[in-house]
Amino acid sequence: MGHANEGGHAGLFAAAVRVMSGMTLASRFAGLARDVITARLFGDTALGSAFRAAYAIPNLFRRLFGEGALSAAFIPQYTTLDRTDPKAAGALASLLIAALMIVTGAITLVIECVLLARLALFEADRDLTLSIALVALMLPMMPMVCLAAILGGMLQVKGKFAVPAAGPIVLNAFQIAAAGSFLLLGVGAAKDAVNGEASSNAWHGLNSTHAAIAVAIAAVLASIAQVAWSWSALRGKVVWTRAIRDARESGKVVLQKFLPVMLGLGTLQLNTMLDTVIAMWPKWVGPTMFGHLVPLDERSNAVLSYTQSLYQFPLGVFGIAVATAAFPLLARTANDPPAFASTLRRGVRLSLFIALPATLGLILVRHDLVNAIFGGSGGFTKDGLDRCAAALAGFSLGVWAYSVNHVLTRAFYAQGDTKTPMRIAIAMVLLNLSLNLTLIWYLKEAGLAYATAIAATTQCVLLAIVCKSKLRIAPLDRATAIGCARTLLCTIIMGAAVFGGQLLWSAFGQNVLGMHSGGWIETCARLASSVVIGGGVYAASALALKSPELRWLLERNRSSGGTGGSMSLNA
Repeated sequence: MGHANEGGHAGLFAAAVRVMSGMTLASRFAGLARDVITARLFGDTALGSAFRAAYAIPNLFRRLFGEGALSAAFIPQYTTLDRTDPKAAGALASLLIAALMIVTGAITLVIECVLLARLALFEADRDLTLSIALVALMLPMMPMVCLAAILGGMLQVKGKFAVPAAGPIVLNAFQIAAAGSFLLLGVGAAKDAVNGEASSNAWHGLNSTHAAIAVAIAAVLASIAQVAWSWSALRGKVVWTRAIRDARESGKVVLQKFLPVMLGLGTLQLNTMLDTVIAMWPKWVGPTMFGHLVPLDERSNAVLSYTQSLYQFPLGVFGIAVATAAFPLLARTANDPPAFASTLRRGVRLSLFIALPATLGLILVRHDLVNAIFGGSGGFTKDGLDRCAAALAGFSLGVWAYSVNHVLTRAFYAQGDTKTPMRIAIAMVLLNLSLNLTLIWYLKEAGLAYATAIAATTQCVLLAIVCKSKLRIAPLDRATAIGCARTLLCTIIMGAAVFGGQLLWSAFGQNVLGMHSGGWIETCARLASSVVIGGGVYAASALALKSPELRWLLERNRSSGGTGGSMSLNA
């Protein structure tokens, strides 16, 4: 296969990106709704910090064991076997799932025992006790979400991108139902602030603590539902077998790749978990660090964690969607350098085409965004909202790098090189930790955000440099560099338009619309106008400058054969 199939691969790639982005967009909107509701329930309080920390732990394992490292190590091997020997592919899948359940089940059991022993043997204040209890309650999610992620990877190889992309909608829907029920009953952080955290605010004495427990249970039930849905979607498409010994050799290949891939692909997740641990330091460890009072408080993790959901929205909808759609195609074209290079460069260009305007846009609208999402009648205080905006500015600087890193890292994995991204990732985790422990003394929790962005940017530069020497493919050839420069110009034009619109709003908007200065409705209106102006100007600029990325996203799959055959992208 050569250039003849390049158009087919491009169309297949674009179709996969559209499906992944569309379903992930719906999922992210559901996740945003979940965050808005839980923010109103828990606010920027000790309970809000504890809940978000407990929720982060099973999700870390999901991203590392499930949709992250294990999937990246598994998909290339499974793709090859599925094309040549479906029975062997089924044996590998059976072996992997059995091993995953044993390992994650054992990890869950050990951690649960440690947490319960901590509660039983040592005294702790109410906040710490509640934090440990929430972690213990939500930890059983971990095996389920890991399994759902692996099943989702198998569905992607089968060309069914919609089901795994929509799976998180189930998780969010369960939590929205549970959290929304408590809001309707009058429970919320705003009332807790008036009546006291442990006071009875609503029907039958319910308060925000009861709501946290209910939402945690809903999340566990939802993870089970995700597995059931994915398993059902694979019915008749996989040759499951108990003869897993037949897959020992291919299983060893996956296992050998797993640890390096876990470190290489999980850099952002590991850095996020480090951020969580440091933000929870006052509650989990103590008020001092290195003999000095920690410049963080009980609100820090709530501020940091809820802010992460805002920058991860465009990253999850588009950045990871591009990388997820590209990975099976990179694996299929690993032995076809022209097609491989074309897919890689398109992935980089599409990532930047979406992520660069998201980076600048988030920085420009950060105050309006956090006030619109977490302000109004929500549970966040004015101080909490200001701190969210400061953290969002830091995280936003790295959105473009987070997106490109996923594409570049998967290019190495598709070529069987897991060690290079691992070495870079280890260095970036250490860099992020060093920056965390330095910047918190000057910027509080926003320092954790800036540290994450700096580490991601450094990782992106290093991966791009090493890609040329290790894979003998330059991610930025002349055409790609020109395309990226064009995208940057469109982004600058968009940013100028949004900034100008904000200045005009400040001068005339309130008088024209008769809105109360600083009100929540005004904030939402100003945010909406910025989004409309930014999106319209960016699209118009891309059309005027004839950016091909818009056309790529609309390309149809013209391939009816090729290395991997055609691939259905339906649900």
